[in-house]
Amino acid sequence: MTNPVTVEVTRGDLVECRHRGSLAVVDDTGKLICAIGDVEARVFPRSAIKVLQALPLVESGAAEALDLDQAELALCCSSHNGEGVHVKSARVMLLKAGLSEDDLECGSQWPKRMEDIAELIRADETPGALYNNCSGKHAGFLGLAKILGAPTKGYVLPDHPVQQEIKSIVEEFTGETLTTDVCGTDGCSIPTYASPLKGLARAFAVFGTGEGLEPNRADACEQLFEACVNEPFMVAGTDRFCTDVMKVFKGRVFVKTGAEGVFCASIPEKGIGIALKCDDGASRGSECMMAAVLEVLLDLNEDEAKVLNTYVNPPVLTRIDFKAGDIRPSEEFLTDLKAELA
Repeated sequence: MTNPVTVEVTRGDLVECRHRGSLAVVDDTGKLICAIGDVEARVFPRSAIKVLQALPLVESGAAEALDLDQAELALCCSSHNGEGVHVKSARVMLLKAGLSEDDLECGSQWPKRMEDIAELIRADETPGALYNNCSGKHAGFLGLAKILGAPTKGYVLPDHPVQQEIKSIVEEFTGETLTTDVCGTDGCSIPTYASPLKGLARAFAVFGTGEGLEPNRADACEQLFEACVNEPFMVAGTDRFCTDVMKVFKGRVFVKTGAEGVFCASIPEKGIGIALKCDDGASRGSECMMAAVLEVLLDLNEDEAKVLNTYVNPPVLTRIDFKAGDIRPSEEFLTDLKAELA
């Protein structure tokens, strides 16, 4: 099945580039509300499901034992920019577990923003693992392993107790069986399991409402949801979709991006979850798609509409900031969204 064109990129009056993609919207009973493109095809969710990967840390009591605050819980769910507050918070999380940067197995990474790269260069330093955009997640894994009495070495391996617990949770939330033939290795070295978009959307619907979950797990979902929407800067950072949207929506929406054009969201007031994939992996495509979905689904105030518009229809700029074109949802995509969701 060929997925439809969901996003167009113009230059002048002509369409220069087209992004294809797929979208699933599911309610917390598992009902498929909207399907655009192939929602049965398995995709690697990558970092879009970090909040599910953080659930064992909270529901086991490890987060409480380590005295993690909301900002640190949000960092566990983040793909951060490597800004100063992200790095410092990840270091503090490790210290609370009696560990250090040397215990991280996610690898090093330069910060996302040039300002933060320049700061390291001026200090004649290179980034360590704390700067990895997944360092908060990994600090959470290590804290969980320490509290459980599990080995801290090799915590990224598929057979480690931490990763086994995460796999079990993702299976429960998606309703999918995750086997070795659909397992890959994420960029930060942990296992990632491919699931259909409709299963991922179901997972985020349930995450947002707690429908059908036992009380301790539902409470853990609520704690992580509140941490992320109350501390959105920790989930991403400066000039990032997830931070900008959750900041202005003030608890109405949870959104999380993943590598290669994946995006997931939870809208508790609607009892729904959203999962989408831009086929070519372009963030500009997945951000435009998610912003368009939120725009169609929700009644917006002025501030919410303004923020979403910056992602639904951002300009294509030249090197001197002259507007050369636009990024926009395709008419086909918008028509289908409005027909199924409005």
